[in-house]
Amino acid sequence: MRHPRKVAAPEASVAPEPAEPEVRKRRDIIDGARRVFFDRGFDGASMDEIARASAVSKATIYVYFASKEELFQALVETDRRKSAERLFEFDPDDADVESLLKRIGMSFMTMMVEPDHIRLVRMVIGAAEKFPAVGRTFFDAGPCHGGRRLADLIARQAELGHLKVDDCEMAAFQFFNLCQGNLVKGLMFGTGQQPTPDEIERTVAGAVRVFLAAYGVLRN
Repeated sequence: MRHPRKVAAPEASVAPEPAEPEVRKRRDIIDGARRVFFDRGFDGASMDEIARASAVSKATIYVYFASKEELFQALVETDRRKSAERLFEFDPDDADVESLLKRIGMSFMTMMVEPDHIRLVRMVIGAAEKFPAVGRTFFDAGPCHGGRRLADLIARQAELGHLKVDDCEMAAFQFFNLCQGNLVKGLMFGTGQQPTPDEIERTVAGAVRVFLAAYGVLRN
């Protein structure tokens, strides 16, 4: 396996790491904003309420974030990237591709049907028309980031001879869409009840069967 060469950057070009208190303060503001946005919605949330929830002054918030839109974008990016990373806490060289896909699918769907996730998606959709950057941030940090990570894993499984895939990124999004079935859409529109673990498992198992029927490598 080829490893990329590590090239040391000139000292003058290395940006200083943020001081720990600054990182903690920024995190506290995002955590406070999360509570207010989820309680009030994007339009209903005010910077005064966010300041109170974060135990900081409004002036302090503006040191870190230029606007409510920028703060919401930071919240979306933080939450979506954290969720995407949780999906891939697996060995990419695992020889049991069926079991690997099932674990990823279960982790993905457990996150997708969380009430807070559904509320966040609705909030993003509501804000995106007025603030398109919010929608782009969510789409890139969530679906696109997760799709790229899964595409990398699918490419590795293809290298190992467990899958036969021409377009790994397209296959990744197909898998995620198959895993959702109709469960997430029902929750989004308020027509479905919270799915049980058994319902999620059956939907994911069906997704894995269809995916492997299309891309799996038959063994004698």
